[in-house]
Amino acid sequence: MSGDLLSIARSGANAARAALDVTAQNIANASTDGYVRRSVRVEDVTASSLVSNQSNATLSGVRVVGTIRNADAMRSAEVRRTGADAARVGAEVDAYTDVENAVEQTGVYASINTLQSGLQQLASAPTDSAQRAVVLQDAQNMAQSFNTAATQLSNVGSGLTQQSTSGVSQVNTIAGQLTRLNQQLVRTSANGSDQSGLLDQRDALLQQLSSLTDVTATIAKDGSVGVQLGGIGGPSLVSGTTATPLNLTSAANGTISFDVGGAAASLSGGSLAGNQLGLAKVDATRTSLDAVANSLISTANAAQASGADLTGAAGQPMFSGIGSAGITAALTSPSQIATAAAGSPAASRDSTAIDALNAALTSADPAAAMDALLNSISNTVAGAKTSQTTLQTIADSAKATAQQGAAVSLDQEAVNLVQFQQAYQASGRVMQVAQDIFSTMLAIH
Repeated sequence: MSGDLLSIARSGANAARAALDVTAQNIANASTDGYVRRSVRVEDVTASSLVSNQSNATLSGVRVVGTIRNADAMRSAEVRRTGADAARVGAEVDAYTDVENAVEQTGVYASINTLQSGLQQLASAPTDSAQRAVVLQDAQNMAQSFNTAATQLSNVGSGLTQQSTSGVSQVNTIAGQLTRLNQQLVRTSANGSDQSGLLDQRDALLQQLSSLTDVTATIAKDGSVGVQLGGIGGPSLVSGTTATPLNLTSAANGTISFDVGGAAASLSGGSLAGNQLGLAKVDATRTSLDAVANSLISTANAAQASGADLTGAAGQPMFSGIGSAGITAALTSPSQIATAAAGSPAASRDSTAIDALNAALTSADPAAAMDALLNSISNTVAGAKTSQTTLQTIADSAKATAQQGAAVSLDQEAVNLVQFQQAYQASGRVMQVAQDIFSTMLAIH
Protein backbone atom coordinates (compact mmCIF):
# COMPACT_ATOMS: atom_id res chain seq x y z
CA MET A 1 0.00 0.00 0.00
CA SER A 2 2.76 2.38 0.95
CA GLY A 3 4.50 1.52 -2.31
CA ASP A 4 1.39 2.45 -4.32
CA LEU A 5 1.01 5.63 -2.30
CA LEU A 6 4.64 6.57 -2.98
CA SER A 7 4.21 5.92 -6.69
CA ILE A 8 1.05 7.99 -6.87
CA ALA A 9 2.67 10.85 -4.98
CA ARG A 10 5.76 10.74 -7.18
CA SER A 11 3.61 10.93 -10.33
CA GLY A 12 1.74 13.87 -8.87
CA ALA A 13 4.99 15.66 -8.08
CA ASN A 14 6.25 15.08 -11.63
CA ALA A 15 3.01 16.44 -13.09
CA ALA A 16 3.07 19.50 -10.82
CA ARG A 17 6.71 20.20 -11.68
CA ALA A 18 5.95 19.97 -15.41
CA ALA A 19 3.02 22.33 -14.94
CA LEU A 20 5.23 24.76 -13.01
CA ASP A 21 7.80 24.71 -15.83
CA VAL A 22 5.13 25.48 -18.43
CA THR A 23 3.62 28.21 -16.24
CA ALA A 24 7.08 29.79 -15.93
CA GLN A 25 7.42 29.71 -19.73
CA ASN A 26 4.04 31.39 -20.12
CA ILE A 27 4.96 34.16 -17.67
CA ALA A 28 8.38 34.71 -19.25
CA ASN A 29 6.87 34.95 -22.76
CA ALA A 30 3.75 36.95 -21.91
CA SER A 31 5.00 39.84 -24.07
CA THR A 32 6.59 37.73 -26.81
CA ASP A 33 4.92 38.35 -30.17
CA GLY A 34 3.42 35.18 -31.61
CA TYR A 35 3.76 33.16 -28.41
CA VAL A 36 0.77 30.90 -27.72
CA ARG A 37 -0.08 29.96 -24.15
CA ARG A 38 0.83 26.39 -23.16
CA SER A 39 -0.66 23.98 -20.66
CA VAL A 40 0.30 20.48 -19.54
CA ARG A 41 -1.83 17.54 -20.53
CA VAL A 42 -1.99 14.67 -18.02
CA GLU A 43 -3.93 11.42 -17.90
CA ASP A 44 -4.77 8.85 -15.28
CA VAL A 45 -2.51 5.83 -14.86
CA THR A 46 -4.45 2.63 -14.19
CA ALA A 47 -3.26 -0.74 -12.87
CA SER A 48 -4.96 -4.14 -13.02
CA SER A 49 -5.77 -6.03 -9.81
CA LEU A 50 -4.59 -9.67 -9.62
CA VAL A 51 -6.85 -10.64 -6.70
CA SER A 52 -9.57 -12.03 -8.92
CA ASN A 53 -9.91 -13.39 -12.42
CA GLN A 54 -11.44 -10.11 -13.52
CA SER A 55 -9.23 -7.23 -14.50
CA ASN A 56 -10.18 -4.55 -12.01
CA ALA A 57 -8.77 -1.12 -12.93
CA THR A 58 -7.46 0.93 -10.05
CA LEU A 59 -6.04 4.43 -10.11
CA SER A 60 -2.28 4.58 -9.85
CA GLY A 61 -1.55 8.29 -10.24
CA VAL A 62 -1.06 10.43 -13.35
CA ARG A 63 1.46 10.82 -16.12
CA VAL A 64 2.36 13.81 -18.29
CA VAL A 65 1.24 13.15 -21.85
CA GLY A 66 2.56 16.34 -23.40
CA THR A 67 2.23 20.10 -23.80
CA ILE A 68 -0.85 21.65 -25.31
CA ARG A 69 -0.80 24.92 -27.27
CA ASN A 70 -4.00 26.85 -26.64
CA ALA A 71 -4.39 27.68 -30.34
CA ASP A 72 -7.57 27.31 -32.39
CA ALA A 73 -6.81 26.29 -35.98
CA MET A 74 -10.08 27.70 -37.35
CA ARG A 75 -9.62 31.03 -35.60
CA SER A 76 -6.02 31.24 -36.81
CA ALA A 77 -7.21 30.65 -40.38
CA GLU A 78 -9.79 33.41 -39.95
CA VAL A 79 -7.09 35.79 -38.70
CA ARG A 80 -5.04 35.04 -41.81
CA ARG A 81 -8.00 35.49 -44.15
CA THR A 82 -9.22 38.77 -42.66
CA GLY A 83 -5.65 40.03 -42.31
CA ALA A 84 -5.03 39.35 -46.00
CA ASP A 85 -8.15 41.33 -46.93
CA ALA A 86 -7.08 44.25 -44.74
CA ALA A 87 -3.55 44.22 -46.18
CA ARG A 88 -4.92 44.22 -49.73
CA VAL A 89 -7.21 47.19 -49.25
CA GLY A 90 -4.48 49.02 -47.32
CA ALA A 91 -2.18 48.70 -50.33
CA GLU A 92 -5.05 49.80 -52.59
CA VAL A 93 -5.67 52.97 -50.58
CA ASP A 94 -1.98 53.89 -50.72
CA ALA A 95 -1.79 53.26 -54.46
CA TYR A 96 -5.03 55.07 -55.34
CA THR A 97 -4.06 58.06 -53.19
CA ASP A 98 -0.72 58.30 -54.99
CA VAL A 99 -2.52 58.17 -58.35
CA GLU A 100 -4.91 60.91 -57.23
CA ASN A 101 -2.02 63.13 -56.12
CA ALA A 102 -0.13 62.52 -59.37
CA VAL A 103 -3.03 63.81 -61.45
CA GLU A 104 -4.63 66.39 -59.19
CA GLN A 105 -1.62 68.14 -57.67
CA THR A 106 0.10 68.64 -61.03
CA GLY A 107 -2.67 71.06 -62.03
CA VAL A 108 -3.71 69.61 -65.39
CA TYR A 109 -7.38 70.56 -64.95
CA ALA A 110 -6.55 74.14 -63.97
CA SER A 111 -4.10 74.53 -66.86
CA ILE A 112 -6.74 73.45 -69.41
CA ASN A 113 -9.21 76.00 -68.05
CA THR A 114 -6.52 78.70 -68.09
CA LEU A 115 -5.66 78.01 -71.73
CA GLN A 116 -9.31 78.03 -72.81
CA SER A 117 -9.90 81.29 -70.96
CA GLY A 118 -6.87 82.86 -72.65
CA LEU A 119 -8.05 81.74 -76.09
CA GLN A 120 -11.49 83.25 -75.50
CA GLN A 121 -9.91 86.58 -74.53
CA LEU A 122 -7.70 86.45 -77.63
CA ALA A 123 -10.81 86.10 -79.82
CA SER A 124 -11.87 89.62 -78.77
CA ALA A 125 -8.46 91.10 -79.63
CA PRO A 126 -6.76 88.85 -82.23
CA THR A 127 -3.87 91.24 -82.88
CA ASP A 128 -3.04 91.91 -79.21
CA SER A 129 0.60 90.80 -78.90
CA ALA A 130 0.50 90.69 -75.11
CA GLN A 131 -2.54 88.38 -75.08
CA ARG A 132 -0.91 86.21 -77.74
CA ALA A 133 2.14 85.85 -75.49
CA VAL A 134 -0.13 84.88 -72.61
CA VAL A 135 -1.84 82.18 -74.70
CA LEU A 136 1.47 80.76 -75.87
CA GLN A 137 2.70 80.60 -72.28
CA ASP A 138 -0.58 78.98 -71.21
CA ALA A 139 -0.16 76.33 -73.94
CA GLN A 140 3.39 75.61 -72.76
CA ASN A 141 2.29 75.41 -69.12
CA MET A 142 -0.55 73.05 -69.97
CA ALA A 143 1.73 70.73 -71.92
CA GLN A 144 4.19 70.70 -69.04
CA SER A 145 1.42 69.89 -66.55
CA PHE A 146 0.45 66.88 -68.67
CA ASN A 147 4.11 65.84 -68.85
CA THR A 148 4.51 66.15 -65.07
CA ALA A 149 1.33 64.16 -64.41
CA ALA A 150 2.55 61.41 -66.75
CA THR A 151 5.93 61.34 -65.02
CA GLN A 152 4.29 61.18 -61.59
CA LEU A 153 2.07 58.31 -62.73
CA SER A 154 5.11 56.47 -64.03
CA ASN A 155 6.82 56.99 -60.68
CA VAL A 156 3.79 55.58 -58.87
CA GLY A 157 3.84 52.57 -61.17
CA SER A 158 7.57 52.04 -60.69
CA GLY A 159 7.18 52.22 -56.93
CA LEU A 160 4.36 49.67 -56.93
CA THR A 161 6.35 47.34 -59.16
CA GLN A 162 9.37 47.58 -56.85
CA GLN A 163 7.17 46.88 -53.82
CA SER A 164 5.67 43.88 -55.60
CA THR A 165 9.09 42.53 -56.57
CA SER A 166 10.20 42.84 -52.94
CA GLY A 167 6.97 41.18 -51.80
CA VAL A 168 7.50 38.22 -54.12
CA SER A 169 11.02 37.82 -52.73
CA GLN A 170 9.59 37.83 -49.19
CA VAL A 171 7.00 35.21 -50.14
CA ASN A 172 9.69 32.91 -51.50
CA THR A 173 11.89 33.44 -48.43
CA ILE A 174 9.00 32.54 -46.12
CA ALA A 175 8.16 29.51 -48.25
CA GLY A 176 11.73 28.26 -47.85
CA GLN A 177 11.57 28.79 -44.10
CA LEU A 178 8.32 26.83 -43.92
CA THR A 179 9.84 23.85 -45.73
CA ARG A 180 12.69 23.75 -43.21
CA LEU A 181 10.21 24.01 -40.35
CA ASN A 182 8.20 21.18 -41.87
CA GLN A 183 11.26 18.99 -41.79
CA GLN A 184 11.88 19.80 -38.12
CA LEU A 185 8.23 19.25 -37.23
CA VAL A 186 8.21 15.82 -38.81
CA ARG A 187 11.32 14.85 -36.85
CA THR A 188 10.01 16.14 -33.50
CA SER A 189 6.66 14.43 -34.08
CA ALA A 190 8.43 11.13 -34.71
CA ASN A 191 10.49 11.25 -31.49
CA GLY A 192 7.72 12.73 -29.34
CA SER A 193 9.51 16.02 -28.58
CA ASP A 194 7.62 19.19 -27.69
CA GLN A 195 6.71 21.02 -30.91
CA SER A 196 5.25 24.14 -29.32
CA GLY A 197 8.11 26.49 -30.24
CA LEU A 198 8.19 25.22 -33.82
CA LEU A 199 4.43 25.56 -34.14
CA ASP A 200 4.64 29.15 -32.93
CA GLN A 201 7.22 29.83 -35.64
CA ARG A 202 5.04 28.10 -38.25
CA ASP A 203 1.98 30.18 -37.37
CA ALA A 204 4.02 33.40 -37.31
CA LEU A 205 5.35 32.68 -40.80
CA LEU A 206 1.86 31.91 -42.09
CA GLN A 207 0.69 35.22 -40.63
CA GLN A 208 3.52 37.07 -42.37
CA LEU A 209 2.68 35.28 -45.61
CA SER A 210 -1.00 36.23 -45.40
CA SER A 211 -0.08 39.91 -45.16
CA LEU A 212 1.53 39.53 -48.59
CA THR A 213 -0.96 37.22 -50.31
CA ASP A 214 -4.04 35.15 -49.57
CA VAL A 215 -3.09 31.62 -48.54
CA THR A 216 -4.85 28.35 -47.80
CA ALA A 217 -2.93 26.37 -45.18
CA THR A 218 -3.42 22.64 -44.70
CA ILE A 219 -2.05 21.36 -41.38
CA ALA A 220 -0.95 17.72 -41.19
CA LYS A 221 -1.09 15.56 -38.03
CA ASP A 222 2.64 15.97 -37.53
CA GLY A 223 2.26 19.78 -37.53
CA SER A 224 3.76 20.33 -40.98
CA VAL A 225 1.88 22.64 -43.32
CA GLY A 226 1.04 22.78 -47.01
CA VAL A 227 0.33 26.18 -48.56
CA GLN A 228 -1.66 27.11 -51.65
CA LEU A 229 -1.98 30.61 -53.06
CA GLY A 230 -5.21 32.25 -54.16
CA GLY A 231 -7.61 29.78 -52.57
CA ILE A 232 -7.99 26.00 -52.26
CA GLY A 233 -7.77 25.49 -56.02
CA GLY A 234 -4.70 27.69 -56.34
CA PRO A 235 -1.16 26.50 -57.11
CA SER A 236 0.92 24.90 -54.36
CA LEU A 237 3.60 27.14 -52.86
CA VAL A 238 4.72 24.75 -50.10
CA SER A 239 4.33 20.99 -50.05
CA GLY A 240 6.27 19.12 -47.41
CA THR A 241 9.91 20.05 -47.80
CA THR A 242 9.43 21.48 -51.31
CA ALA A 243 8.80 25.14 -52.11
CA THR A 244 7.79 26.24 -55.62
CA PRO A 245 8.81 29.84 -56.34
CA LEU A 246 6.31 32.63 -56.88
CA ASN A 247 7.11 34.69 -60.00
CA LEU A 248 6.08 38.17 -61.15
CA THR A 249 5.64 39.21 -64.78
CA SER A 250 5.28 42.84 -65.89
CA ALA A 251 3.27 43.64 -69.04
CA ALA A 252 4.07 46.44 -71.47
CA ASN A 253 1.38 48.65 -69.90
CA GLY A 254 2.94 48.26 -66.43
CA THR A 255 0.37 45.85 -64.99
CA ILE A 256 1.61 42.67 -63.31
CA SER A 257 0.61 39.02 -63.04
CA PHE A 258 1.78 36.14 -60.87
CA ASP A 259 2.51 32.47 -61.31
CA VAL A 260 3.82 29.66 -59.14
CA GLY A 261 6.16 27.44 -61.11
CA GLY A 262 4.37 28.43 -64.32
CA ALA A 263 0.85 27.92 -62.95
CA ALA A 264 -1.13 31.18 -62.94
CA ALA A 265 -1.90 32.51 -59.47
CA SER A 266 -4.97 34.72 -59.03
CA LEU A 267 -4.42 36.69 -55.83
CA SER A 268 -7.33 38.28 -53.99
CA GLY A 269 -5.71 39.15 -50.66
CA GLY A 270 -2.50 40.59 -49.24
CA SER A 271 -0.45 43.61 -50.26
CA LEU A 272 0.60 41.97 -53.54
CA ALA A 273 -3.03 41.84 -54.68
CA GLY A 274 -3.45 45.48 -53.62
CA ASN A 275 -0.37 46.50 -55.60
CA GLN A 276 -1.67 44.61 -58.61
CA LEU A 277 -4.97 46.53 -58.45
CA GLY A 278 -3.03 49.76 -57.94
CA LEU A 279 -1.00 49.17 -61.10
CA ALA A 280 -4.20 48.47 -63.03
CA LYS A 281 -5.51 51.85 -61.82
CA VAL A 282 -2.28 53.56 -62.90
CA ASP A 283 -2.69 52.10 -66.39
CA ALA A 284 -6.37 53.07 -66.63
CA THR A 285 -5.62 56.61 -65.43
CA ARG A 286 -2.74 57.00 -67.87
CA THR A 287 -5.02 55.86 -70.72
CA SER A 288 -7.68 58.41 -69.75
CA LEU A 289 -5.10 61.18 -69.33
CA ASP A 290 -3.62 60.36 -72.74
CA ALA A 291 -7.10 60.55 -74.27
CA VAL A 292 -7.59 64.09 -72.92
CA ALA A 293 -4.17 65.15 -74.16
CA ASN A 294 -4.74 63.66 -77.62
CA SER A 295 -8.14 65.35 -77.85
CA LEU A 296 -6.52 68.71 -77.13
CA ILE A 297 -3.73 68.10 -79.64
CA SER A 298 -6.05 67.13 -82.49
CA THR A 299 -8.62 69.87 -81.75
CA ALA A 300 -6.06 72.68 -81.52
CA ASN A 301 -4.02 71.53 -84.51
CA ALA A 302 -7.10 71.17 -86.72
CA ALA A 303 -8.16 74.74 -85.95
CA GLN A 304 -4.64 76.01 -86.57
CA ALA A 305 -4.47 74.26 -89.93
CA SER A 306 -7.64 75.97 -91.12
CA GLY A 307 -6.51 79.50 -90.28
CA ALA A 308 -3.82 82.13 -90.82
CA ASP A 309 -1.44 83.55 -88.23
CA LEU A 310 -0.59 87.17 -87.52
CA THR A 311 1.87 87.30 -90.45
CA GLY A 312 -0.69 85.93 -92.89
CA ALA A 313 1.07 82.54 -93.09
CA ALA A 314 -0.86 79.29 -92.86
CA GLY A 315 -1.37 78.10 -89.29
CA GLN A 316 1.08 75.54 -87.95
CA PRO A 317 0.35 72.82 -85.34
CA MET A 318 -0.03 74.28 -81.85
CA PHE A 319 1.08 70.99 -80.21
CA SER A 320 3.30 68.09 -81.16
CA GLY A 321 3.73 64.64 -79.66
CA ILE A 322 1.30 61.97 -78.54
CA GLY A 323 -0.35 61.45 -75.18
CA SER A 324 0.26 63.10 -71.83
CA ALA A 325 3.93 62.18 -71.75
CA GLY A 326 4.63 63.40 -75.30
CA ILE A 327 2.53 66.54 -75.67
CA THR A 328 4.67 69.64 -76.33
CA ALA A 329 3.85 73.22 -77.31
CA ALA A 330 5.06 73.37 -80.94
CA LEU A 331 4.64 77.10 -81.58
CA THR A 332 7.71 79.19 -80.80
CA SER A 333 6.30 82.70 -81.36
CA PRO A 334 3.03 84.36 -80.25
CA SER A 335 2.50 85.55 -83.82
CA GLN A 336 2.13 81.91 -84.98
CA ILE A 337 -1.24 81.52 -83.30
CA ALA A 338 -3.79 81.30 -86.15
CA THR A 339 -6.71 83.61 -85.42
CA ALA A 340 -7.91 84.66 -88.89
CA ALA A 341 -9.44 82.64 -91.69
CA ALA A 342 -7.08 80.99 -94.17
CA GLY A 343 -5.86 83.45 -96.81
CA SER A 344 -6.32 86.51 -94.59
CA PRO A 345 -3.66 89.24 -94.85
CA ALA A 346 -1.09 89.97 -92.17
CA ALA A 347 -2.31 91.69 -88.99
CA SER A 348 -5.90 90.77 -89.83
CA ARG A 349 -8.40 91.40 -87.06
CA ASP A 350 -10.57 88.59 -88.37
CA SER A 351 -11.28 85.98 -85.61
CA THR A 352 -12.71 83.16 -87.70
CA ALA A 353 -9.98 80.63 -86.84
CA ILE A 354 -9.81 81.43 -83.13
CA ASP A 355 -13.60 81.36 -82.90
CA ALA A 356 -13.57 77.95 -84.54
CA LEU A 357 -10.94 76.74 -82.06
CA ASN A 358 -12.97 77.96 -79.09
CA ALA A 359 -16.10 76.31 -80.45
CA ALA A 360 -14.25 73.05 -81.05
CA LEU A 361 -12.81 73.10 -77.52
CA THR A 362 -16.25 73.81 -76.07
CA SER A 363 -17.61 70.83 -77.98
CA ALA A 364 -14.77 68.47 -77.06
CA ASP A 365 -14.76 69.90 -73.52
CA PRO A 366 -11.37 68.53 -72.35
CA ALA A 367 -11.84 70.29 -69.01
CA ALA A 368 -15.01 68.28 -68.35
CA ALA A 369 -13.22 65.08 -69.36
CA MET A 370 -10.39 65.94 -66.98
CA ASP A 371 -12.86 66.77 -64.21
CA ALA A 372 -14.61 63.42 -64.74
CA LEU A 373 -11.27 61.63 -64.50
CA LEU A 374 -10.43 63.39 -61.23
CA ASN A 375 -13.87 62.59 -59.80
CA SER A 376 -13.49 58.95 -60.79
CA ILE A 377 -10.15 58.68 -59.01
CA SER A 378 -11.51 60.52 -55.96
CA ASN A 379 -14.49 58.16 -55.76
CA THR A 380 -12.18 55.17 -56.03
CA VAL A 381 -10.05 56.47 -53.16
CA ALA A 382 -13.13 57.18 -51.02
CA GLY A 383 -14.56 53.71 -51.68
CA ALA A 384 -11.27 52.03 -50.84
CA LYS A 385 -10.96 53.99 -47.59
CA THR A 386 -14.46 52.93 -46.57
CA SER A 387 -13.61 49.31 -47.30
CA GLN A 388 -10.35 49.70 -45.39
CA THR A 389 -12.16 50.85 -42.26
CA THR A 390 -14.61 47.95 -42.45
CA LEU A 391 -12.08 45.24 -43.26
CA GLN A 392 -9.59 46.45 -40.65
CA THR A 393 -12.32 46.31 -38.01
CA ILE A 394 -13.16 42.75 -39.04
CA ALA A 395 -9.48 41.77 -38.99
CA ASP A 396 -8.95 43.32 -35.55
CA SER A 397 -12.02 41.50 -34.23
CA ALA A 398 -10.82 38.15 -35.59
CA LYS A 399 -7.39 38.69 -34.05
CA ALA A 400 -8.86 39.63 -30.68
CA THR A 401 -11.08 36.54 -30.70
CA ALA A 402 -8.14 34.28 -31.52
CA GLN A 403 -6.05 35.84 -28.77
CA GLN A 404 -8.66 35.19 -26.10
CA GLY A 405 -7.49 31.61 -25.74
CA ALA A 406 -3.96 31.98 -27.06
CA ALA A 407 -2.79 35.03 -25.10
CA VAL A 408 -1.13 34.74 -21.70
CA SER A 409 -3.00 36.20 -18.72
CA LEU A 410 -0.51 37.03 -15.99
CA ASP A 411 -3.29 37.01 -13.40
CA GLN A 412 -4.32 33.48 -14.37
CA GLU A 413 -0.71 32.30 -14.51
CA ALA A 414 -0.12 33.70 -11.02
CA VAL A 415 -3.07 31.64 -9.75
CA ASN A 416 -1.73 28.58 -11.56
CA LEU A 417 1.72 29.12 -10.08
CA VAL A 418 0.36 29.02 -6.53
CA GLN A 419 -1.87 26.05 -7.34
CA PHE A 420 0.89 23.93 -8.86
CA GLN A 421 3.34 24.88 -6.11
CA GLN A 422 0.82 23.68 -3.53
CA ALA A 423 0.20 20.50 -5.53
CA TYR A 424 3.94 19.84 -5.69
CA GLN A 425 4.30 20.40 -1.95
CA ALA A 426 1.30 18.20 -1.24
CA SER A 427 2.76 15.38 -3.33
CA GLY A 428 6.02 15.73 -1.44
CA ARG A 429 4.15 15.48 1.84
CA VAL A 430 2.36 12.32 0.67
CA MET A 431 5.72 10.76 -0.27
CA GLN A 432 7.01 11.58 3.21
CA VAL A 433 3.94 9.93 4.78
CA ALA A 434 4.42 6.84 2.59
CA GLN A 435 8.03 6.58 3.68
CA ASP A 436 6.99 6.92 7.32
CA ILE A 437 4.43 4.14 6.94
CA PHE A 438 6.98 1.90 5.26
CA SER A 439 9.55 2.54 8.01
CA THR A 440 6.98 1.82 10.73
CA MET A 441 6.05 -1.46 9.09
CA LEU A 442 9.69 -2.50 8.90
CA ALA A 443 10.20 -1.61 12.55
CA ILE A 444 7.26 -3.83 13.62
CA HIS A 445 8.78 -6.85 11.89
